[in-house]
Amino acid sequence: MSAAVPTPQSFPALRHRGFRLFLIGMAVSMLADNIEHVISYWVMFQKFHSEALAGFAVVSHWVPFLLFSVYAGVLAERFDPRRLIQIGLVLFMAVSMSWGLFFLTDSLHKWEAMTLLVLHGIAGVFWIPPAQLLLHDIVEIEDLQSAVRLNASGRYLGMLAGPAVGGALLLWLGPAHGIFVNAFIYLPMFLWLWKAPYGPRFRKGGPVARPAVRGLRDILEAFASIRDNPILLSMTLLAGGAAFFIGNSYQAQMPEFTRDLGHGDPGLTYSMLLSADAAGALTAGFALESGGLLRANPRTALILACLWCASIGGFALSRSYPIALALLFCAGFMELSFNSMAQALVQITAAPRMRGRVIGVFSMASSGMRTFSGLTVGLLGGLIGVHWSLALAAVVLFFGVGTLFGLRGAPVRDEGAAP
Repeated sequence: MSAAVPTPQSFPALRHRGFRLFLIGMAVSMLADNIEHVISYWVMFQKFHSEALAGFAVVSHWVPFLLFSVYAGVLAERFDPRRLIQIGLVLFMAVSMSWGLFFLTDSLHKWEAMTLLVLHGIAGVFWIPPAQLLLHDIVEIEDLQSAVRLNASGRYLGMLAGPAVGGALLLWLGPAHGIFVNAFIYLPMFLWLWKAPYGPRFRKGGPVARPAVRGLRDILEAFASIRDNPILLSMTLLAGGAAFFIGNSYQAQMPEFTRDLGHGDPGLTYSMLLSADAAGALTAGFALESGGLLRANPRTALILACLWCASIGGFALSRSYPIALALLFCAGFMELSFNSMAQALVQITAAPRMRGRVIGVFSMASSGMRTFSGLTVGLLGGLIGVHWSLALAAVVLFFGVGTLFGLRGAPVRDEGAAP
């Protein structure tokens, strides 16, 4: 009798109760992260009316990923990832409480705001790379892509709901009490991690040897490991290129796109454009997971990235509001699809002894390189206009992605799996 072809499962990672709780905690924490942005940015604008401070807020969010992501990966290999995530959550809560005290006493100065913005960015580094490493302890290797994709969807859900909930807290409670409430939204994830049965102590075969933290040598070894593996190299370059050339820079330029499209009520138009790509990402997560579609493959990830470039470029040059809205939705769909696939490929392919450091380098590329997207789109936009600067960035990235097809390497296989 011939063997039956297995049917792709829907949402396979959700079979694990631990992952379901992890996913809820990550989505709620991302919600709190974005609520804080909404409230703190609004107060800073009202108090200082400083474009430079607004720019610093963006830079301070991504520079810590650029500088410290690899070290966060090293620490996640050396220590319990749960505790590192908890450190990040404590920093998030402390920053929210500090904002609230300054708002309540009306004593906020620029230097204090800048300090809190930097601490918020550092908290993110303690949170994101260790959380990616912890996924390996929560789900089986065959469900890892599903876990990465659903985790990304949960983060987009938090990003999508954050402005609405933040605006409601700002309206109902005011900035001080609203951000005090926000500090407690991080608490469920913190408490779950306290006793969650994952991490080094719970791995099969007992605790593994803890590698020493060797500073620069750890970074060099991680880069060498990526350089020698075509899949790791191509996916890391893909994530870094997408972050460097485009990232989320077009979000900051959305008021100008809204004005130029000139369709309907500016407030409604602006809000719909802001949420269109997040809605596309959420749709991608649900649609792909419900059908078990688009399994991890380097070629597929590169094709999806090319489609993302086409969607972004089309949006940049569009003069029709409905078309622009549809293209942003497609861009969100493609972005989650290729980004989550690239992340899964990196986590599956990396050698277990190097996994934390490799994830750190990937996080540095995918998040830290967003620091420079304001230059490629924003500053260039001041010379040739944001429409053409975004379109040009999409074209350059499209051809850059094309050069990566030669680096795809051998079929994907987990180096830690049994042959």
